[in-house]
Amino acid sequence: MKIFRTLPTGRLLALLGAAAAALIVGVAIALGARSSGPTPPAEPLAQAVHDALTAPAPAGITARVSFTNNLLPSGALTGQAGSALITGASGRLWATNDGRGRIELQSDAGDVQIVWNQSLVTVYDASSNTAYRLTLPSEPSSTTTTTPSPPSLDDITEAITDASTYWAIGDAAPTDIAGRAAYDVTVSPKTSAGLLGGAELAWDAANGVPLKLAVSARGSTTPVLELDVTDISFDAVPSSDVDVPPPAGATVVDVPTSGGTGGQPSTDVTGLSAVQAALPFQVAAPDTLGGLARNDVRLVGSGDHQGALVVYGEGLGTVAVFEHATGTQTSSSPMDNLPQVTIGSGVGHELTTPLGTLVTWERGGVSFVLAGSVDASTAEADAAAVQ
Repeated sequence: MKIFRTLPTGRLLALLGAAAAALIVGVAIALGARSSGPTPPAEPLAQAVHDALTAPAPAGITARVSFTNNLLPSGALTGQAGSALITGASGRLWATNDGRGRIELQSDAGDVQIVWNQSLVTVYDASSNTAYRLTLPSEPSSTTTTTPSPPSLDDITEAITDASTYWAIGDAAPTDIAGRAAYDVTVSPKTSAGLLGGAELAWDAANGVPLKLAVSARGSTTPVLELDVTDISFDAVPSSDVDVPPPAGATVVDVPTSGGTGGQPSTDVTGLSAVQAALPFQVAAPDTLGGLARNDVRLVGSGDHQGALVVYGEGLGTVAVFEHATGTQTSSSPMDNLPQVTIGSGVGHELTTPLGTLVTWERGGVSFVLAGSVDASTAEADAAAVQ
């Protein structure tokens, strides 16, 4: 949570957009322009998934893409309105078969480069000449080098059946994406909790490479995030296309993880009593919040930003509150330039998106951040109830 207090507002929100973009890129290349190309034969969803997981991996991927971002509200940014991560942009993507890749988005404000490998994601935004680096969690050490086998058809069928308890899962619809025969599936939550409306995923029928990932909010058919491919090929990609460092002179920001070095947890202190004993301020953790029961309290962060993470509810309806001592820090919060809202008898700041709301405020020497897939009025009422 330290990042909320130390990055300028524009850079923080650009990073949120970058994280969303990097997540999409990490799973796949997205939808291409639909043409009159080939479509695969109809198959049950479990069989189509099994075929994708057992298909030979391509030597590499090269594509032209168009990224759409409707996540952040218009006018929410200060100094970053032209960033390709915020406004959306077209560009190119390269990926190797050993877990490395790069996506380049181009706009009048300057390019954005997202570069990743097995251990690090770097997002360079030319509009601010800033590179954000995020260290990925390390894989557990193992004494065997055996490659895990893909799940069997029965395992996949069982997993789909279990998931269907909570999600409405469509069939594997044969389609054509960017001239490639593909399967397309949509999912939507059966619960009314949260603002997520659904997601759509498509993959290449021949090699299992994902070709589309779109996320929509409840009550809307327009994707909140989407990445479209207009052209794609599967050939070996040279290292020079993916191992691209930020420009010399760029400001480098190392993004802290929730726990500490390498993404590993820095503490196992859990439970309200134990967390309270470890902190110098009174932890606000009512038994319920907005009708949701408190189900977790844990110590997170380090140094001046060590605090309590209190979680209410579960699944898509989860609301989380992070609180830590304000201390003597005099610099303004990066959220201070966002719209002001009334929190109880005080004032806070709010970021609203189609998928959720984040509210920050201070009270009695303690700083609070509340986040959840809830609308603004619910988030403000929950924040006022944190006593």
